[in-house]
This record gives sequence, structure tokens and C-alpha cells, in this order.
Amino acid sequence: MARRDFYEVLGVARDAGEDEIKKAYRKIAFENHPDRNPDDKAAEQRFKEATEAYEVLRDREKRAQYDRFGHAAVEGGPAGGGVGFSGFDLAAALRAFMRDFGGEGGFEDLFCGGGRAAGPRLRRGEDLQVTLRLSLEEIATGVEKKIRVKHLRPCGTCSGRGGTGETTCSECDGRGQVRRVQQTFFGQFVNVGPCPRCGGDGRIIRDRCKTCGGDGLVSETDTIAVQVPAGVANGNFIPLRGMGDAGPRNGPAGNLIALIEEKPHPVFDRAGDDLRIDVPVSIVTAALGGKVDVPTLDGSTLAIDVHAGTQSGRVVRLRGKGLPALRGGRGDLLATLVVWVPGKLGSAEKKLLEQLGRSDALKPPHPGKTISAG
Repeated sequence: MARRDFYEVLGVARDAGEDEIKKAYRKIAFENHPDRNPDDKAAEQRFKEATEAYEVLRDREKRAQYDRFGHAAVEGGPAGGGVGFSGFDLAAALRAFMRDFGGEGGFEDLFCGGGRAAGPRLRRGEDLQVTLRLSLEEIATGVEKKIRVKHLRPCGTCSGRGGTGETTCSECDGRGQVRRVQQTFFGQFVNVGPCPRCGGDGRIIRDRCKTCGGDGLVSETDTIAVQVPAGVANGNFIPLRGMGDAGPRNGPAGNLIALIEEKPHPVFDRAGDDLRIDVPVSIVTAALGGKVDVPTLDGSTLAIDVHAGTQSGRVVRLRGKGLPALRGGRGDLLATLVVWVPGKLGSAEKKLLEQLGRSDALKPPHPGKTISAG
């Protein structure tokens, strides 16, 4: 399927300015964010597609290259190494989104419909991210991981209030915002921003708590249990709501994002829900036929038939012996039969092979001729 033009994805003209590009992306990202559309793969795809387009067009150098060479200039994706649109995976898209829009009050505020009147509000805490490194065995069964997280929690001394003697900020009259009017060549310009005196809280604490310094927050280290379902993949994430940093003065807490990282396995390679393994087969078994044991991820072995005349590279599919899928079903185990040639031979073995080598039936075909596989 051909990839859409980045300008078409965001719905902007090719000469659109930075502010217009950012505004267009913001609208699409909010509408299709995974938190607003749980289990909606189409929305997730649109979110990733829009974020990739935004990441290229917001960067002047990348945009110039894209305008000149098209998608060939950014093959591999701005995030690199993931899945989805040229390597742009969901975890990278979420990080890019939170980088530019994570300070707008968090998921709860982003999706409440907007239009809230200016005034003092509780500021949301920061989202945090941890990496969970999992083995294939853990991914196959699901696992509970306990992690230690250092995050900001409400101060116990002042119960998160920041102190005593709370009064309304006189500079912003409790609104938490101030308006500044500037006269420019193009006319009057009104700038609205957080109040510099109260920091946007709309309140002033007369006697600040000595433990937390008035923020109502202290640093704590907690042990958190994370339930990882079977079948997760590298780059998947598990949101733990409210386990990020608490907000100042009893503001809502951010989320803790547990990002899945898959450890390399010494025996098996993963291909989606399938597993791959190379199985050595002796020359004798490959020529005459027989059986060979194939190890599985759960530690057991399965005996499979090797047909007489089997060539190196033949793949045997063992149904249902791969990894479980997140939404049901199970992958397969793909065993590639590799004819094993011994590195060292005794004199007796050498003599036997020399005798066999003189047989016309054992001479290989000339290059380019078809090799019959068993």
C-alpha cells in the first residue's frame, strides 16, 4: 500500500507555516489518540501516521529533504527501528506527542472537550517512563514484574497543600492567568500566560511547608507490581495511571509508562507470533531420512520426520508451538533443517567418505541446475 503524502496526511498546503502544521497535527492527534480510542487499530494507525508526518514537517532540514526527494528522504522513519510507518512505532509517536503537548494538562484535560474558562486549576504531574526487559519465556506465559520507581508524592507534613495561610493571588485575582496587551505595527496583540507571582495556581501560600518548600511534593521510592500479559512485543507499552509524579498542591498525578523491551534469545528468533530455530541434521539423516528432535520454548522437545534426500534449508512448521497472540490464537515454530558437516574426521570416516565420493550418485549437480528437495 502506497504511503500518503505528509501534507495530505495533515491536511495542509505545501507552503503551510510551522504554526499551521502544529495546529493541524494537534487536532488529528487528539482525535485519534490511543487513550481516547482504546483497541481502535484504525485510530492508532492514523495517530502514528500523523505523528510521523508532523515529525518530518516540523523540522526545517527534514522538510526540505522531503520536499525534494519525497518519502525516499525519510525511509527508516524519524523514530527508527520500530514497526508501522517506516519504523515509526506507537511508543515513538506517543513520546513525540507528549514532548510538544504533554504540558497541556495531560490526557484527562486533552480529551475533556476544551473550552474551560481561565482560572486557578490543579496542575497535573509529569508522566514517567520505565523499561521492562523481558525474556521470550516471560513473554510466552505473561509475568508480574516488580519495579522500583522514584516519583513525586504528596507531602505528608502539609498533606500536599504546600503550607498554611492560603490567600488569593492579588496579581491575577485567583484566575491563575494574566493578560498582557502590546501595541504592534499590525495592531493590538493580547498575550495570555500563567501568572508569574503564583505560577498559575491562583493562590499564594503565606507560610510555606519546610518539608516540601511549598510545592506540596516530596520524592519517594515505591515498589510497583506490573502485570504483563502474554504475547507482548518489543515497543508495546503498559500505562499505569496515576503512578507518575503527583501534581503540585494536590494536583492529579501523571502516568507511569512501562515500555516493553525484548531480550535476545540464545536459541530462538522471533517473527511476530512465530518463533524460528535452526536444527542441525547429520548428512546421513538428510540423505537416508530419519527423525530429529526440535527443542521448544517451554523446554520440551518434539521429534519430527526428516524425509530421505532433504536439502539444507528446508523449513518444517510446527503449528501452535510459537508465542501466544495478544488477541487470541498462537503462532508457530518454524524449524529450519541445516545439514551439518563435521569439522574434523577420523581416518576411518575419511576413508568411507572418499569411497562414497567416487560414486556418481553422490556427485552434486552443476551450478544452475535444479536441486530436488525431499
